[in-house]
Amino acid sequence: MKVIVLGAGVIGVTSAWYLAKLGHEVEVIDRQPAAAMETSFANAGQVSPGYSTPWAMPGLPRKALGWMLKKHSPLVIRPRVDFAMFRWMTQLLLNCNEHAYDINKTRMLRIAEYSRDCLTALRDETGITYNDRQRGLIQLFRTDEQVAHAQDDMRLLAESGVPHDLLDVERIIAREPGLAQARHLLKGGLFLPGDESGDAHMFTQRLAQKAEELGVTFRYETSIEALEPGATEILGVRTTAGRITGDAYVLALGSYSPLLLRPLGIRMPVYPVKGYSLTVPLTDESRAPVSTVNDETYKVAITRLGERIRIGGTAELTGYDLRLSPDRRQTLELSFSELFGGGDLSRATYWTGLRPNTPDGTPIVGPSGRFGNLWLNTGHGTLGWTMACGSGRLLADLIAGRRPNIPHLDLSIDRYAS
Repeated sequence: MKVIVLGAGVIGVTSAWYLAKLGHEVEVIDRQPAAAMETSFANAGQVSPGYSTPWAMPGLPRKALGWMLKKHSPLVIRPRVDFAMFRWMTQLLLNCNEHAYDINKTRMLRIAEYSRDCLTALRDETGITYNDRQRGLIQLFRTDEQVAHAQDDMRLLAESGVPHDLLDVERIIAREPGLAQARHLLKGGLFLPGDESGDAHMFTQRLAQKAEELGVTFRYETSIEALEPGATEILGVRTTAGRITGDAYVLALGSYSPLLLRPLGIRMPVYPVKGYSLTVPLTDESRAPVSTVNDETYKVAITRLGERIRIGGTAELTGYDLRLSPDRRQTLELSFSELFGGGDLSRATYWTGLRPNTPDGTPIVGPSGRFGNLWLNTGHGTLGWTMACGSGRLLADLIAGRRPNIPHLDLSIDRYAS
């Protein structure tokens, strides 16, 4: 079977890899000159299944109002007339209850844990390296309220069989000595030993090379203009390089996926949430992370990537605007300076990207519902790197008619049918 994969980010490339491993002829189309040049380029660097948590949670509206009054808010909403954003925010608010939170977090943990296992197997099979470290993640709490909320997450982690450990300050510093100067800021931390870190851009580009060795064709610098619908199937994809056809089509365009589906009459509740990162040269190993930590107060992740430190986070609802905000940079710098400080911020590379978020936090992986040969793999939000291998493997199994290794029906777009 010939499969056309739309998008060469970490989701598209992992999808292509697993499809090629099953013997399919695979062609990947992307407007960039190489793989992983957009959302996968400079993300936070975390493979964090244990930290897989939906935005929509009990108490979020109250927290969001409080954040809006702070200079260094983890969430910024830029006022604009945007009906897609209003619909998405309404659906998000409808998920802000305990029942929905438990359902959403449980299925996010399912796909994320499976994905981490798939990544481990892929690494063992290929020998691929990407500044990877398998040393766990610590979610840092600065307030007693954050520690108390962790108890609810620990219950769901235990029910899903995810190893975890609530640490006091001394145990945190034993694992991350670079935090010693920030001892007075910390109240505790949740340690997730199964979580990992690594450079998603490096991983995706190296996996794309290995996929090419399997026979995958990559069409770079080719913009996708439209899908051509038939009565029950997609007939082709119109691009700047001409019309391209296949037997099946995989939509892995991240935040841009809904724009391609809208003319087909498919409404996908995915909205771009803008994130930022700094990549900082390491200057003092004693004041740098050993692995990766999440600052729960500012929603900022700080990760060691070889001789660099990646500082990533914050969330901004501003449509498809890719301008760099000075205010967001200040928030990233503040979190890093307060906690570590072992990098040269004056030489940092500042970046922004659009995360494709669903209102319930769970990605959309599976059939499109309307066209028998159109498949969806998008909506992973901040967890695309975390969920990439599992999502790619799951989708490849579904396209091949194989029985997936995990339950999957509640990951499809059908869950929004009502």
